[in-house]
Amino acid sequence: MGQSLLAPPPSRLQLDHVPLTDRQFFLLAVVLYGVSMVYSVFLFRRGFREDSRVNYGLLAAALVFHTIAMAKRGFSFERCPVNNLFEATLFILWTIVAAYLLLGAWQRLRFLGAFASPALFAVGVFALMPHLDPPPGPKPDFGGGWISLHAALVLLAYGAFGLGAAGGAMYLTQEHDLKYHKMRAIFSLMPPIDRMELLIGKLLVVGFVLLTAGLALTAKLPRQTAVFSDAKTQWSLLVWAVYLALVLWRWRVTQGGRRFAWCVVGSFLFVLLTFWGTNLMSELHR
Repeated sequence: MGQSLLAPPPSRLQLDHVPLTDRQFFLLAVVLYGVSMVYSVFLFRRGFREDSRVNYGLLAAALVFHTIAMAKRGFSFERCPVNNLFEATLFILWTIVAAYLLLGAWQRLRFLGAFASPALFAVGVFALMPHLDPPPGPKPDFGGGWISLHAALVLLAYGAFGLGAAGGAMYLTQEHDLKYHKMRAIFSLMPPIDRMELLIGKLLVVGFVLLTAGLALTAKLPRQTAVFSDAKTQWSLLVWAVYLALVLWRWRVTQGGRRFAWCVVGSFLFVLLTFWGTNLMSELHR
């Protein structure tokens, strides 16, 4: 499985001859995210005492279709596919799954997929709404690549935050089991909560660094005279401040605990619920 993930992607010529469209490939990925979500319910009911290799394999297969969808869309622009909300959502979800598969090399972290798959499925279904992917107009101007780099860094940051939120949900499950179902916590194959808290902290730092770098490129973008009065820019600065507070909290307090995990999950839910609306309100990102 690991070797297949490292294999070179299909060439442009090969992809051009594939009968399915990029949206159809993404639909196949979303279906597999849904199957993974259903299997995650089984893992939860079993108290996470079953090996999660099946779930890992489902998400790995979904990533293959997801990657082909992004490649087909990217080849059509000859740039990073982040030109509208559908493509931005594709990028965020791809980042979460790819990072999970890397972390899943450690068996005990594979259960992150059980907590991420419901969000992957729900957001994937939402992304397939037609109004998020309007018919293509003129070939987008990527401003010499700065816009692509800016968007890629910011979306990678959101992917790290999303995986951190999955880790937060995993932490809360472990903490609840230790408090109310001690035997189930003992036999669970999930990692100890102190290691989960350490992982969450590292994911937040990685995401914060990527977000900071992406926002720093704002000065390189066109129409920068109005950029700081734009709704999306103001929202992004708010998200940056929220995650700065979380990073400082984790740095100043040795044990963040249950309250910290809830804040990590809640912060990403805020991002999910407001990302698309602020994009539609933005003159620069519309």
